[in-house]
Amino acid sequence: MAEGGTSPPPGRTLVIIPTYDEAANLEPMVARVRAATPAVDLLVVDDHSPDGTGAIADRLAATDPQVHVLHRPTKDGLGRAYLAGFAWGLRRDYQVLVQMDADGSHQPEQLAAVLAALDHADLVLGSRWVPGGGVRNWPRRRELLSRGGSLYARTMLGLPIRDVTAGYRAFRRSALERLDLGDVASAGYCFQVDLASRAVRAGLRVVEVPIVFVEREHGASKMSGDIVREALVRITQWGFAHRWRQVIGLARHNRRA
Repeated sequence: MAEGGTSPPPGRTLVIIPTYDEAANLEPMVARVRAATPAVDLLVVDDHSPDGTGAIADRLAATDPQVHVLHRPTKDGLGRAYLAGFAWGLRRDYQVLVQMDADGSHQPEQLAAVLAALDHADLVLGSRWVPGGGVRNWPRRRELLSRGGSLYARTMLGLPIRDVTAGYRAFRRSALERLDLGDVASAGYCFQVDLASRAVRAGLRVVEVPIVFVEREHGASKMSGDIVREALVRITQWGFAHRWRQVIGLARHNRRA
């Protein structure tokens, strides 16, 4: 948990939901968010889904002024979808921005607890790997992969976070404005590690609250071997750069001593 001063979180909140081929999941997911947290707004960021997800989002937005849609011309990675959503929300003066999957794995009914933790945090992670958290309907192999990936990232980058790859997140606006999002290059799931690491390095207060992650019932997971390899390569590079900075810092300290 990274230390940093905070103030009570303002109330204007935007939930960002990236989509690609989520036609079976989007409408029930939006309905659950609206029922669980009626005050929040939603932004669907659709990457030109061939299954008509974008059209479903447009229909929902046409009947609900709290639902908005951002159409992107091509599938360009989870990280870039979130960056586009952040930019959209920051331009419109939202004070809290939330990351949420479209497939139901991030339960909207747990959003209130995530938002409540912003009372004493700059960034809140919905964590599977803290007491009270967990996963449901996951094969053992996938759980081991997720736990192992989080452990590797935590060790390589020196992060005091149990679930570094967690994707259910709430940021204060002020936190995003301190993370220098303009030079974020990670497009896939290592985007989650990238932003968590940046938050810790920036001295932000990062808090994890337990959530139960539920495996999707409809559609196909976007996880692939290429995504895993990208994450492994980037985290390894970031880890060596982190260790090198530590060595340089220690050498400078010794010269001054």
